[in-house]
This record gives sequence, structure tokens and C-alpha cells, in this order.
Amino acid sequence: MHPLELFLVVLVTTGAASAVYSHPAAAGTPAARFWEEALPGTPMPEAIADLIQQGIDHSPLVEHFTSSGHTPVMNINYGYGAYAGSSLMNAAVPPGSFFLQSQLRVGTAMTVSSESAATVPPILPRDVAQKVPFSNLADVLAAFHISPSSAEATTVSDTLSLCGAPPSLAGEQKACTTSLEDTVESATHMLVVGSSVRHGVVYLWAASSAAAVPPAAHHHQQQYVVQAVTSLDGDRHVGCHAMPFPYAVYYCHMTGRPSKAYAVLLRSVTGGSSAPVTKAAICHLDTSNWDPAHPAFEMLHTRPGGEPVCHFMSYASLLFGEKAAN
Repeated sequence: MHPLELFLVVLVTTGAASAVYSHPAAAGTPAARFWEEALPGTPMPEAIADLIQQGIDHSPLVEHFTSSGHTPVMNINYGYGAYAGSSLMNAAVPPGSFFLQSQLRVGTAMTVSSESAATVPPILPRDVAQKVPFSNLADVLAAFHISPSSAEATTVSDTLSLCGAPPSLAGEQKACTTSLEDTVESATHMLVVGSSVRHGVVYLWAASSAAAVPPAAHHHQQQYVVQAVTSLDGDRHVGCHAMPFPYAVYYCHMTGRPSKAYAVLLRSVTGGSSAPVTKAAICHLDTSNWDPAHPAFEMLHTRPGGEPVCHFMSYASLLFGEKAAN
């Protein structure tokens, strides 16, 4: 059985299909039609479908942006090179942000940092996103009525700085995208570069993580037990991380070093949600060119070039890989 098909079977049999099954809310939208054509056989994650519908029903152009409510917990995972610069990169690292590949075994107890669905802004339709300011800070602040002296302005500035910075690692590819279509196309382009597939044509799968936090909470650390682990295709993967911004912006990158991807089914052991939670995870197999000051090394008691460093993808972020066969 294909690994991604096994992923779907695991979700269906455990009742946790919300992490990957398409949601009727986004059915028929241009973004949904694009997804079906670009990723045949991969249902749109419910988290993404919900954000697409929110972008249609609740325009961020008329709703106030609050940085404290739109700051994904996993921003600290993005930079593996020089670990310095914006506050996004220097934020305190929550427990459970990183783990070792050896921990991905059924029965392993893990502390996991999770986030609420309320922390991610809506995905704008592509034709709207193309008309909304992005790269110029003053234009963004004016369009969304954000005071230049506010915490929200600082958050927007940090995201723009991170998006505009050059790759921090040799061989790394990166891009920031403002629509679902641009996100899928960027991931495809990154995987085509260096692909061994004839004619440079690749067929992608995509995975996301379910939210495990009540809407009233932004972030939460909770104890889980690994219930199932499914290996996903490929040894090169693109992570597209939801950024804090008035509307959905994805920071997509691929390090240029080998990686391994998994779908991990987690069961709470601390009295939280009784339903299993499915998380997409990526393990970086070669960290030899990472900044020695990266917090993952201190947290895991390892060093550059040591054991593989893994992390879960945050809610509504996307992990892409190349299918073994179309």
C-alpha cells in the first residue's frame, strides 16, 4: 500500500480524518479546483479548506488584525542558519518544539506544543491576494489600518523582513506566498529543482496538522502518547509555514539536505481532547551546516551533524513531498 494511502486509512479508522479530508466549505472555489488538479489523489486538509472559506466570508481588509492572536507557535523552526535577527527567530522556544527521530515509536510519550485554529489568518482568494499590498510595510499598515507604533506593526515588519532575507543555508530554497495556488506552485518548483525524475516533472503529496487547542487558547503544551507513525514518500521535502500577518502568508523553504516525513497519530494522556490528533512531522537528517546556537541542539542535547532533528508542522502549515509514483 502506498504510504499516503496508509496515512488516509489510519485517519479514517481512528476517527481523526479532520486533518486531511476535504471540507465541503471550500468545495467549488477556484483554490479547491486548483488543488484537485495540482495534487490528484491528495484531499485538501480541512484546516486549509476552512481558511479558504474564511478568506471569502470574513475579509481581513475589514477585520482588525491582532498580532497576539495570529502568531503561530512554530515560527522558531524556520531558520537553521544564523539564528538571529527578528523577534520571530529569537522568541522563546516552547517545550516539545523539537524531538529526536528515535522518539517516533508507538508508545512514546511526548510533550507537544500545539496551537488553536484561531491563531492563523484566513487565506485570500488568489485574485484578491494579487491586489493586496505585501512587500511594502507602509502600504500593508495603511491597507489594514494598523498603527505604525503598535505591536501588530512590529509583527508585520518581522514577517516582511524574514520573507525578504536571503536563504540562511547554502543550497536552501525559500519563498513567501500569499495564496494557496502560489504556495503549491512554489513547493512544486522547489522539488523540481534537483529532482531525478525525467523531464523534471514531479507529482506531489501534501499533509497538514490538526489543531489540538480550544479556540480560547493560543498555544498549549500537552502530553501525548504516539499511537501510530506512518512514513511519507520522499527524501526531500518543502515546509510551508503559516506566518503572522493580516492575511495568510506562507514561508516555504527546502534546506537542500535529506529529510524524512511522517504522519504521527497522537493520543492525549493529560485530560485534554479525547480524540486522537494527527500531526505532520519532518526530520532533518543532516544538520551539519546548521548554526550551533540553534535552540534545537540545546533542547535535544545534540550538535550540528548529530542525531536527526525533528519537529511537527504547526496547524494549517503544509508539508509537501514527491510521490513515489503518480
